[in-house]
Amino acid sequence: MNKNRLEAFSDGVLAIIITIMVLEIKIPHGSDWLALKPLIPIFISYGLSFAYIGIYWGNHHHMLQSVRQVTSKMILANLNLLFWLSMVPFATGWMGENEFKSNPMALYGIILFLSGASYSILQKSVERNAHEIESLKLAYKFMNQKGKISTIAYLASIPLAYLEPYISFSIYIIVAIMWLVPDKNIEKALKAKD
Repeated sequence: MNKNRLEAFSDGVLAIIITIMVLEIKIPHGSDWLALKPLIPIFISYGLSFAYIGIYWGNHHHMLQSVRQVTSKMILANLNLLFWLSMVPFATGWMGENEFKSNPMALYGIILFLSGASYSILQKSVERNAHEIESLKLAYKFMNQKGKISTIAYLASIPLAYLEPYISFSIYIIVAIMWLVPDKNIEKALKAKD
């Protein structure tokens, strides 16, 4: 399979995920500004999830640039990632509708953990099929470290949601910021190869 097909399919699924999330936001029945007040938690949860899907999209794109050839393991790992990301709209809706209560916050953390673990599995598959460039190996080493930190943070956020849900919410924001800008070292390594 051509990596462009893998990217195009992934792009389509991620676009649908974002579309589902925005369609879940219900239009208020009033026309004054106060009618929007009950939607504030929903907008906040949507914004966080939109950022996460965008971050996965950007990092996924950068990572796939290093692929020499797409393998069946890579396709399955990518489908695994997309499955868990497709659960984000459900957790987003539950979290926003219930104003960041413990159970929805914990579920959001579980889905982020499973999405992050799935991304790491895909990354390992890509690493095995990436161009043999020393600087690229260093870029993946750095991404692996960020992945480990994210995994620990997500795991910690699950029980912390029962102690104080906003601690979990803060963890989700911190991890998102950590991944916001895709690692430019992959691009640099590939440019140096050419």
